Amino acid sequence: MAENKSLARVEMFSDGVFAIAITLLIIEIKVPPLHSIHSVNDLVNALFHLWPSFFAFGYSFGGILVQWILHHDTFNHIDKTSRSFIYANAFLLLTIVFFPFPTAFLAEYINTEYAMPAIVFYGMASVINSFAWFLFIRSVQKPKRLLNDIFSHEQYNKLKASNHFAFIIYSSTAILAIWFPYTALIINVAIWFLWIWLSLKEKG
Repeated sequence: MAENKSLARVEMFSDGVFAIAITLLIIEIKVPPLHSIHSVNDLVNALFHLWPSFFAFGYSFGGILVQWILHHDTFNHIDKTSRSFIYANAFLLLTIVFFPFPTAFLAEYINTEYAMPAIVFYGMASVINSFAWFLFIRSVQKPKRLLNDIFSHEQYNKLKASNHFAFIIYSSTAILAIWFPYTALIINVAIWFLWIWLSLKEKG
């Protein structure tokens, strides 16, 4: 009973952090101020110039959503907790709630001559996030197995392989972005669509 209560509290806290992170993304998009609008055409143009913010919002929303789904699916197969798991989960949540900042940074500079540092910075945030997932995934197996018997070793190895792939991709694109920032960004966006497609295909 105590284990179930502890696990439920961790999951509720985690869901709250995911919800806050996603909510903070939209707060960064500002409505064009009325004093700068003098015609309908001005308002349309002002909305059009917000495209970097909408792109960054959609990109981060999709990324956090996919991670929440993976986090949710993992919790469905956990029936106990450990101190290392709680700390690993907390570090993962730290990297999640940090994403609104690189999102705002990306939105501000993606359409300028300073796009490269913004894209590299977002890429580094993704690398750290992937490392947090590595610790999280490891914590459900070591120092003691927290997963129920329904979650096989084959499924666990598949989860680890997916995390390793993400870490390699994000590390590579973060470096690539120094020379080819938009190419690196396109690759990362494509990866999110691939994971969404694979997730839908797997669950049916």
